[in-house]
Amino acid sequence: MNEWQQRVIALAAIAQAAAAVKTLARQGKLDESYERQALLNSVLVQNPESFASIYGDVSKLKVGLRVLLAQLGTTRDKDIETTRYIVGVLALARRIQRQPKAFAQLGERIEQLHRQQHQFQFEQETIYTGMASTYSDCISPLGRPIQIHGKPEHLQQQSVQNQIRSLLLAAIRSAVLWRQVGGKRRHFLFSRTRMIATANELLRALSSQSESSE
Repeated sequence: MNEWQQRVIALAAIAQAAAAVKTLARQGKLDESYERQALLNSVLVQNPESFASIYGDVSKLKVGLRVLLAQLGTTRDKDIETTRYIVGVLALARRIQRQPKAFAQLGERIEQLHRQQHQFQFEQETIYTGMASTYSDCISPLGRPIQIHGKPEHLQQQSVQNQIRSLLLAAIRSAVLWRQVGGKRRHFLFSRTRMIATANELLRALSSQSESSE
């Protein structure tokens, strides 16, 4: 897997989490296509066998790849709200990496969640609630929080709030990964064609795998 594939996979994860947040805020629930568990589990993965295995497999990011293509393209399929969430996540990831103390605190909290999951076998929903708390404690204080728009009857539910915050944490984790594999803001201006081509290649590969398994 080359560096552009790694960057696009990380961006697809961010896009998928952003789309999931938008859906939760408006509908109060998610269908299975958003692969919520794969996104959230990516926060806790340590020493992955490959970049794609952070998310289980690239197939878990089909929605994200399609959302990313829509956002990068020149058609009317772009969604301003999803774009705003993606931009906000990238900005927060950049901000926390520039604050060593806050970044270290975030790492410690994630390590604690990892231990709770693997050593003490806490229930999955308990871990996800812990992720939401980690977002509130480590990310929210950085300033300029991401404003989520949706229906009040959903946004006022604690379970929906926890899911949104945990998904935003997962998105920030992927944004940090994107930066670690050489992702730059200028790529959205000068390497858009390359990113679109890579996303299409990944989707075609997934389609071929699906056809060969039938």
